Amino acid sequence: MAVYKCILYQAGIGISANTFLFLSHIPSILLDRQPKPTDLTTCHLALVHIAFLTTVLFLLSPDLFESLNVWNDFKCKALFYINRVMKGLSIFTTCLMSIIQAITMSPHTSQLAQFKYKCTHFIFYLFFFIWLVCLSFSTTTLFHTVATSNVTQTNLMALIQYCSFSPIMPGIMGLMFTLTTSRDVFLVGVMLLSSVYMVILLLRHQRRSQHLHSTSLSPRSSPEKRATQTILLLVSFFVVMYWVDFIISSSSLILWTYDSVIVGVQCVVVNVYATVSPLVLISSDKRILNFLHNMSWKTFWF
Repeated sequence: MAVYKCILYQAGIGISANTFLFLSHIPSILLDRQPKPTDLTTCHLALVHIAFLTTVLFLLSPDLFESLNVWNDFKCKALFYINRVMKGLSIFTTCLMSIIQAITMSPHTSQLAQFKYKCTHFIFYLFFFIWLVCLSFSTTTLFHTVATSNVTQTNLMALIQYCSFSPIMPGIMGLMFTLTTSRDVFLVGVMLLSSVYMVILLLRHQRRSQHLHSTSLSPRSSPEKRATQTILLLVSFFVVMYWVDFIISSSSLILWTYDSVIVGVQCVVVNVYATVSPLVLISSDKRILNFLHNMSWKTFWF
């Protein structure tokens, strides 16, 4: 019970932080004629995490679950489907952020430099593509998620108090597992490659700075370095949390069993990235920090 209370508090903090992050980027997107791709992806990631954590609240809080005045079977299918879609969008968007940051900091002599001014034009097409992929990959959830009270089968895998998974044909389960795992491994691989590329660029820049006997970066390169370090931190954190979740969920599917402790631990692991990522992005965004600093001074004086 204590674990589930912790998860609910975790989800509440994550929703609040992501909402603040989302709202803080809206003015720059609406007022700029050509919004930065980093602002668009940050907003998209925050919105995805808000939806993801909201489904967690409804699934784990009996009062919120019962407040939805529709059939339990429909609620289970809808909430788990949205949860799975948002989870897929999270990994896609994080991967996209790492690629965009790698392109942004690439030198003018690099082949990636030609994409610097084209990112904004293609970003909405990429969003449409990743939404389409995630919506398609999660369709099996609609068929195999059921309300526990509506089914008399004894071989259900209980997920939460009200919802369970019905048995899946081994062939279909193997196919979906292979496709989903291949997709995620590919995206994680792209994240790691872009991260290695950014680390190499940072080391080159540091070496060049030392060669020029300068301990400080230029005003233009300093924000890029902070943004790159933030993305590297997020990618590293995401990869660790992803593989822990992958091991737990794969073991549960193979053994076809989920007890309350496993569900609780997996929920904490899955929710950590959605909760921590907005805090990391907020703490590294100079515009937001300046805004909070100004607000604190105004509150102090008035």
